[in-house]
This record gives sequence, structure tokens and C-alpha cells, in this order.
Amino acid sequence: MKLLSALLIIFAAVISLGFWTNHLLQASASELLQNIEQIEQRLERNQWDEANVQTAELEKAWDKKAKWWPTVLDHQEIDNIEFSMAKAKEYVAKKDTALSWGQLTELKLMIKHIPEKEAIRLENIL
Repeated sequence: MKLLSALLIIFAAVISLGFWTNHLLQASASELLQNIEQIEQRLERNQWDEANVQTAELEKAWDKKAKWWPTVLDHQEIDNIEFSMAKAKEYVAKKDTALSWGQLTELKLMIKHIPEKEAIRLENIL
């Protein structure tokens, strides 16, 4: 009986940790997505200098909010996001409209994908 109780407690802790981690991933991803949307708003208004500043803020937010992501995520995905962010930063700095939009869209999709992929759902378990 003690063993069963201990196993149930461990199981509940693991499930709780999974939900908590998913909540944190969702919160930090939505903050990063808001930063990207602000960059896109600046690009729509042709405010390249402000978009460049906002891109630097996106990098700071990434360093601050997502530094714990490698503990729960595949490192390849983290690397892909960092590469995409570096490209977007350079495209905005060079004022290349088409490449900036394309790279920001790719970055948004990669960041949106992470919480969805890590969510505790039956389709992700099986």
C-alpha cells in the first residue's frame, strides 16, 4: 500500500510538472510572439529604425524568457529559432522588406509550434 501511494504521488507530481511547464512555455512564447508582431507593425509603417530597436528587444526577451527552454526542448529547435532570429535581425537592419517579412513569419511559426508540440494531449503521447 505504501508503494502504491508513493507511485501515485510521483505520478501526480510528474503530471503537474508537465502542465506547469506547458503553461510557462505558452506564456513565454506568447510574449515573444507579441514582440514579433510589434516588429511587423513597425515594418508596415516603414519605421525601419524602430523595427531595428524592436528586433534587439526581441533578442533580449529571447535570452531572458527562453533560456530554460533547452532543458525541456530539442536543442535543434532552439538552434533553428536562434538562426532565424539572427537572419531576421540582419534583414531588418538592411531594410530588406521581403526577406524581413518572410523570416519573421517563419520565426512566428517556429515559436507557435513549440507549445503546441509540447502540450500534454493524447495525440502527442501516442
